[in-house]
Amino acid sequence: MEAVIGVGRNVSVRNKLRSKLLSAWIRPGVRQRSRDWQEARRRIAGRPHVVTAFLQLDDPYSYLLARYLPALADHYHVDLSVRLSAALGGDYEPAPDMQDEYALLDCTRLAAELGVPFLDKGSAPPVDQRAGLLDELAGRAAEDGFAEELFDVLEIYWRGDAGAAARRAEEAVPGAAETVIADSQQVLARMGHYNSAMLHYGGEWFWGVDRLPYLVERLDDLGIARRNGDDVLLASIRQVMHMDLPVRPPAAAGKLPPIELFYSFRSPYSQICLPRVYALADAFGLDVVVRPVLPMVMRDEPLPPKKLRYIVRDAMREAETCGVPFGNAVDPVGAGVDRCHAVFAYASSERRERDFVLNAGEMIWAHAIDVSTDTGMRKITAKTGLFWPEAKLAMEDDDWRETEAEDRQLMLSLGSWGVPTMCIGDFVVWGQDRVWMLARHIEELCDTGEGILV
Repeated sequence: MEAVIGVGRNVSVRNKLRSKLLSAWIRPGVRQRSRDWQEARRRIAGRPHVVTAFLQLDDPYSYLLARYLPALADHYHVDLSVRLSAALGGDYEPAPDMQDEYALLDCTRLAAELGVPFLDKGSAPPVDQRAGLLDELAGRAAEDGFAEELFDVLEIYWRGDAGAAARRAEEAVPGAAETVIADSQQVLARMGHYNSAMLHYGGEWFWGVDRLPYLVERLDDLGIARRNGDDVLLASIRQVMHMDLPVRPPAAAGKLPPIELFYSFRSPYSQICLPRVYALADAFGLDVVVRPVLPMVMRDEPLPPKKLRYIVRDAMREAETCGVPFGNAVDPVGAGVDRCHAVFAYASSERRERDFVLNAGEMIWAHAIDVSTDTGMRKITAKTGLFWPEAKLAMEDDDWRETEAEDRQLMLSLGSWGVPTMCIGDFVVWGQDRVWMLARHIEELCDTGEGILV
């Protein structure tokens, strides 16, 4: 048993306190009350509506987001404050090399879906000009029109325009970037975040194009649009990411392999993803192979409190959008996760793994069931139709650890460091944000050229 999970009364008390804090962060209504409070403070202080963007030159998600920010500033009465920044890194960024490689792949796919030019002028960003571009940009940080300059340089870099990058880098102010970026990182941390491609408005954070529609929705609710109707460009994001499922499985899907899902009982994003993956699989008549892996904190990977706060709050927002039960949780880290793995192995032997993982996820994250106790676990096994004496016996067995280690190694070999990771054949996506992209790929695999899937 790892030291971080431990046993005994002190750990139990700590888990209960952490669970109460988690539930306080994600309880329904908390976000709206926070929004109301922030808006009241803004009005009393007479401040304008300010959206702050933290953009990083060598982050492709920052580039994709930047493509939509002029439309945001044009459509709403907001002051757009743009900062040249960088993610905080360190404990906030596990497996950085793997993340960078995946980000490039993910943004290549995402840009194609959104219709955004990406590495169309070169096969790779001009990395050798990165330092010069940053110093040139930083030298303009205090000038009017800096936002437009940053947008332009992001486009040069991520369209692979080496010639334009070299010309701009010639005007660099050596050493300017270090100071400007360090200052932006301090502001980012002080405001409560750690990542790039982030937008902040009224105490709430929005990541990349994936969360931009939430900001648009909030600004619409405030009634601060400059004109009636939706902005076509901003509205296109939701249209692209919308997932339409066939009303009956296409015949071609019968030849496809199963969807594999690498899942963690402690991951809120795994919980949000799970029922949607099963719905996707059912629509195409596919099997799902769930491969539970230990959460990162039980693999000696730290999870800073600032990151945890953002994750659970963002997950609450996502769960509401996806219609997934969520909001009253007991953190299963430690013994609870171990017991879930053990019972999952038993449920699999009874062909009840689907029911078990769906029930466990919902009861942990929506009904505050403590799976580290027999009382809590028995509620889940009863709902699943598992024989309690057998389930209890399974929890005394550690054989599942070998399977978990193999599945975790398989996940890493696929180029992913965390959950939820989904794949079908050699097509791999990471994060519950990409269920729609997995669906799009399955549609392509089923396309026989005979028309639209229905």
